[in-house]
Amino acid sequence: MARDGAVYVCQSCGAVQTKWSGQCAGCGAWNTLVEELQSRPPGALAPSRNARTRGLAFQGLEDAVPTPARMITGVDEFDRVCGGGVVPGSAILLGGDPGVGKSTLLMQVVASAARRGISCAYISGEEAVEQVRGRAQRMGLADAPVKLAAETALRDIMEALKKEPFDLVIIDSIQTMWSDAHEAAPGSVTQVRAAAGELVRLAKKRGVAVILVGHVTKEGAIAGPRVVEHMVDAVFAFEGERGYPFRILRGAKNRFGATDEIGVYEMGDAGLAEVKNPSALFLNTAGERAAGAAVFAGIEGSRPVLVEFQALVAPSAYGTPRRAVVGWDSGRLAMVLAVLEARCGLGFGDKDVYLNVAGGLRISEPAADLAAAAALASSAFDQALPQDCVVFGEISLSGEIRPVSRMDSRLKEAAKLGFGRALAPSVAENGSPPMGLIAAGRLADTIRRIHDGSWD
Repeated sequence: MARDGAVYVCQSCGAVQTKWSGQCAGCGAWNTLVEELQSRPPGALAPSRNARTRGLAFQGLEDAVPTPARMITGVDEFDRVCGGGVVPGSAILLGGDPGVGKSTLLMQVVASAARRGISCAYISGEEAVEQVRGRAQRMGLADAPVKLAAETALRDIMEALKKEPFDLVIIDSIQTMWSDAHEAAPGSVTQVRAAAGELVRLAKKRGVAVILVGHVTKEGAIAGPRVVEHMVDAVFAFEGERGYPFRILRGAKNRFGATDEIGVYEMGDAGLAEVKNPSALFLNTAGERAAGAAVFAGIEGSRPVLVEFQALVAPSAYGTPRRAVVGWDSGRLAMVLAVLEARCGLGFGDKDVYLNVAGGLRISEPAADLAAAAALASSAFDQALPQDCVVFGEISLSGEIRPVSRMDSRLKEAAKLGFGRALAPSVAENGSPPMGLIAAGRLADTIRRIHDGSWD
């Protein structure tokens, strides 16, 4: 029997139910309901007697107070994803897989910011102060004037932050914070929501920038209720494939900048090194290009990035052919295969298809359709594409190749890396392209060009 005042809260979506059941009615997840006692959120005040008479103080759109300047941390890739620096009074949620390097990244950020005169605090709920200090020493950051603390009690943290003014505060992690106003266990939906709400209110009221570290689930989403992502101003995902030293800081939400910006790092012995030219990191320009490889000129945020699509089409040894894709959407691959079969006459019904984006980068823009199709056709015909050719374009279901955005930036980045030709949509932007443009109007003509090897 449930205790008086107890409810059952889903640990996946935050839905509240009065009775326990095996499946959550909100998100459909199984065995996620946990009994918790209802209580007033920390910091919530009882309504005052003169609340009705006080009313609201409305203001106009004109701004009489100058907007505070962004805090430049000195870590260029992090500042780029933030939109040009950290905004004072903002709340940022950073998520990532265990061991990907979240704490390492934030240690470099606060150390660089502290050396620039920004008052920084690093509060760890998972490690002792000696462990944090030891990591800083291994990274050569021991001389940075960063204030360290190891605490999980939310009340003590809030009192300390109110006494000493900081410009930038790191909370590692939000799942370890515990509020004595709730009887729920640390890491539960109630505790995570309460701790995040208190820290966000502190950021808005005192103008301190707060960065919260969040754990992720096995599906890759940030653990806890989605309401936490709605409360903060920015949500960043720190990604990295096992076996690769590359790390991608990707903005999923940003109220003060672009939402699709990325920052590229390379993990080394002394921490994370910034990668100024990601195309040179993800692209291998040595040697001849093999059959089944196509260089894609993409756009990630505000920067052009060149990556290699690798495809393998092989006879299937079983009745059901395999479809395996890494770094690209599997549904998009199924659509491209269907268009190749219906519009170009290529048959993949008795063949296994494998597609990989080299370097561990994940591509999501539709402009990669033509690069994937070119790599698949190159592998099926065993005909290599030219060494100095990049490919990009969106494929429609009718077999036409549609133009994409920022073609000029893609072509300039490819020309800077030594590419001389581009297989791209025939509709070009204003001005002459910086390289030879091989017009691609219909997919069938492009596949025929790959089969014949006619590139002049």
